[in-house]
Amino acid sequence: MKYKLFGKSGLRVSEICLGTMTFGQEWQLGAGYEDSKKVFDVFVNAGGNFIDTANRYTEGTSEKWVGEFIASDRDHFVLATKYTLYDRRDDPNFNGNHRKNLYRSVESSLKRLKTEYIDLLWLHMWDFTTSIEEVMRSLDDLISSGKVHYIGISDTPAWIVSRANALAELRGWHSFVGLQIEYSLIERTPERELLPMAKALDLAVTPWGVLGGGALTGKYLDDKTSIGRVSPDSKRRSEYALKIAKEVVSIAKELNRTPAEVAINWTRQRNQVIIPIVGARYEQQIKDWIRCVDFIIPDEFISKLDEVSKIDLGFPHEFFRNPNIKDVIFGGTQDKIIKHREF
Repeated sequence: MKYKLFGKSGLRVSEICLGTMTFGQEWQLGAGYEDSKKVFDVFVNAGGNFIDTANRYTEGTSEKWVGEFIASDRDHFVLATKYTLYDRRDDPNFNGNHRKNLYRSVESSLKRLKTEYIDLLWLHMWDFTTSIEEVMRSLDDLISSGKVHYIGISDTPAWIVSRANALAELRGWHSFVGLQIEYSLIERTPERELLPMAKALDLAVTPWGVLGGGALTGKYLDDKTSIGRVSPDSKRRSEYALKIAKEVVSIAKELNRTPAEVAINWTRQRNQVIIPIVGARYEQQIKDWIRCVDFIIPDEFISKLDEVSKIDLGFPHEFFRNPNIKDVIFGGTQDKIIKHREF
């Protein structure tokens, strides 16, 4: 496995991130201790150093096990965890983005992880109640304390992220270096605002759901089989999703690869820093999925996947594609301008 610089930072992370929401069985969908350790070992032995968890994953079990697994060589690993989601129900200060919950949550995570610092702390979700100023100053103080090295933001509108980083840079505070979002062949809407913003601000993108909840492996193509906990009405089993899954399966056969490898690599082969988060319940799953780093999808197949999954980017993106609009802007000179950059 190779390593990528994490956005505008100098941090080196493996080109695949191990998601550990499946470490623990409290949510009835994860793995036990032994299977989780096997998944972890396969990832590490393949060269992976980037581990993603969160304060709420499996009621804290994920953090506890991850902390134990990395303890023998803590400084080798790039450990990411998150705050925002509740740790105690019915207590309004045990959730959210505000300073009190941030500090309390981070201290609790450090105890569960049995570590003195967090390499990358994600704000998990925007709560729409805490000011951007409070969030960014509080996160800056945590970095200054040495308990957190870098910060990222997850599941938040693009305008909030861009405003937050602009404010941080204006005030001389540390800014976000990463963006975590849902992104896959069946969820391309981040291409409207979130991904262009991340590219412009040099934020590393760590997409979750890159397999579309398993839909892109082709497991829902058999209409006679109801698999897992996904309703037949889910977007993962929509006509649109099934059409994409069929194309993924077809291309995988031509390339002698698995559909999962193709789906993961499609996200990796976007024109910006994208480090997909891949989780697994079983050893064989992670073995199969991390083989994606061994090959590149040829351009002709990328084009097919782009076409079958394309979305309408909406206004103003489609508006600016209109040749008449370009002519109004440039007065017919657009083809005479040699551009070395594009904003």
